[in-house]
Amino acid sequence: MQDFVCGYVAVAGRPNVGKSTLVNKLLNWPLSIISRKPQTTRHKLLGILSGDAYQVIFLDSPGLMVPGYALQKMMVNTAWSAVDEADLVLLLAEPRKDDLNGETGILEHLGRLKKRVILAINKIDIVRKADLLPLIEFYKGLFPFCEIVPISALKDDGLDILKKMIIAGLPHQQPFYPAGEVTDRPQRFFVGEIIRQKVFERFGEEIPYSVAVVVEEYKEREVSKDYVKAVVVCEKPSQKAILIGKGGAAIKRLGRAARTEIEAFVGKDVFLELKVEVRENWRREERTVRQLGQT
Repeated sequence: MQDFVCGYVAVAGRPNVGKSTLVNKLLNWPLSIISRKPQTTRHKLLGILSGDAYQVIFLDSPGLMVPGYALQKMMVNTAWSAVDEADLVLLLAEPRKDDLNGETGILEHLGRLKKRVILAINKIDIVRKADLLPLIEFYKGLFPFCEIVPISALKDDGLDILKKMIIAGLPHQQPFYPAGEVTDRPQRFFVGEIIRQKVFERFGEEIPYSVAVVVEEYKEREVSKDYVKAVVVCEKPSQKAILIGKGGAAIKRLGRAARTEIEAFVGKDVFLELKVEVRENWRREERTVRQLGQT
């Protein structure tokens, strides 16, 4: 296996730039939940892409931003820890002239780490092709990227080229994981993330960010439905009232939507029990964030 390459690739960038969409497309598997709202990803998620002569271990992580409270601070620390661990950094940017530094100092930090960095200019489906070459030249002047590639993760444009660039940038070493593995996370983790995704899809601007989902029980059963008991944690009684809805209508709709997707994910019928609890200001207390398993 002398020609085999393997390594960790940190997928980094600002919130809502398309990191999770890209990783899901490259893996052809739903590693990360997707939402139009920024700051959806809270964890460092490991996704494994294996081929005959390569193994790419993607580290999808929260967006790089200026944190406003404990949860965001821990999310940013999680994102930078992924970069620190990586053999190669895949930095995503939007198709506009942006210094990629601003208050977050992304390029300065990457420069100090002396990491090899591929820049992927995402969402090129929303700009004219004539604008791409000047944009690439602009980014070339900002940082010594080893490669710059325009892509659209949503439209599957440029992903084959990007994949070849990533593989070419990995060190020669044997695989770290068996070929059939896609992630190191347990099934119950993804069940919780599916429920949280449905909260993002079904409620307003503030409630999703104030919500954590904790899977208290997950029982796999041979001859009947799997049993899942999950708690949706919010910060205020008023949020709890919205999540439950009049006569429990909102939480029932949330449960039905989540159960359908969970069943598709696990490949069997599921009995899902949901309840809502209030933990005031949980996002602002580091200890509570850790207790709820949110980073």
